[in-house]
Amino acid sequence: MKQTAGTSKQGMRIAAAIVLSMALWLLSACGSGSDAKTGASAPAEGAKSADAKKTVKIGYQKYASVNILKEKGGLEEELAKIGYAAEWIQFPGGPQLLEAMNVGSVDFGNVGEAPPIFAQAAGTPLVYLARSPESPKAESILVPKNSAIQKGADLKGKKIALNKGSNVHYLLVKYLEKAGLKYSDVEVVFLPPADARAAFEKGSVDAWVIWEPFYSAAQLATEAKVLADGDGLVSNYEFYLGSRSFAESNRKAVDVILKQLEISDKWAKDNQEAVAKLLAPGLGLDVPSLKQALSHRGYGILPIDDKIIAEQQKVADAFFALKLIPNNIDVSKAVLK
Repeated sequence: MKQTAGTSKQGMRIAAAIVLSMALWLLSACGSGSDAKTGASAPAEGAKSADAKKTVKIGYQKYASVNILKEKGGLEEELAKIGYAAEWIQFPGGPQLLEAMNVGSVDFGNVGEAPPIFAQAAGTPLVYLARSPESPKAESILVPKNSAIQKGADLKGKKIALNKGSNVHYLLVKYLEKAGLKYSDVEVVFLPPADARAAFEKGSVDAWVIWEPFYSAAQLATEAKVLADGDGLVSNYEFYLGSRSFAESNRKAVDVILKQLEISDKWAKDNQEAVAKLLAPGLGLDVPSLKQALSHRGYGILPIDDKIIAEQQKVADAFFALKLIPNNIDVSKAVLK
């Protein structure tokens, strides 16, 4: 029988549909089961999600325990076991590190005793996680080798450089208090370490309040005199802090970091020359300066307790009394429950 034009067109449409259906079936089979080129099984979407790691943004400063851990290594491998990766971000001082934490750029970091006070007063959602032992000899007030300044009273009317809101800020407050001077009796010039050293060497400032390793590097290079260190004046703790949201939601990662810091610090205490050689290239400092600096600090990771919080509250109260912070704070509210 002779086919009509409509019947012929309908047949062609059916045949085309069958071909298209077979092509889609073959494409689907290839996509779901194997790689077309290698024959390897493609990972399921769920498997990709499971393999994705959370990143811990770790802030650190030149020198100190977190820097030692970074250079020694080992943390990344331990974090990977629980599904985390580490991103390291360097800062010139504690205040800058905590500014980054305030805007979410840092999850964990180490600072001295004063920066958390300024940061908490500014509304940074931080929590204290652990601390180092006391290290009062790891910060000092330096004067040029030929300076006429011999004692605290001689600082009256003088220009003194320091990094605003750093641990040495509290050292200056306590030293002036001991010398019978008011904070207003001196002119404080706020400069980060590199700029402060340049000003110190040019004679633009009369004294410089600074922490290790900048303290030892400048003292040995310029033969500067140590007017005082923190001994008998301040505790000079190194604090390990986290953003509240990170610490509350990632406790396993916090535990791993603190454990690795403890292991690294134990090694560093017994191998200070090796640590100096390890840190020297990255810090751009000589080994003798770093060896002296390392001899001035305490080692170990210790818990935060009521005594420590009470000491930090004294720092906060002193800064508020001097109008260095805009409002008094309750340090205990920055403790992880």
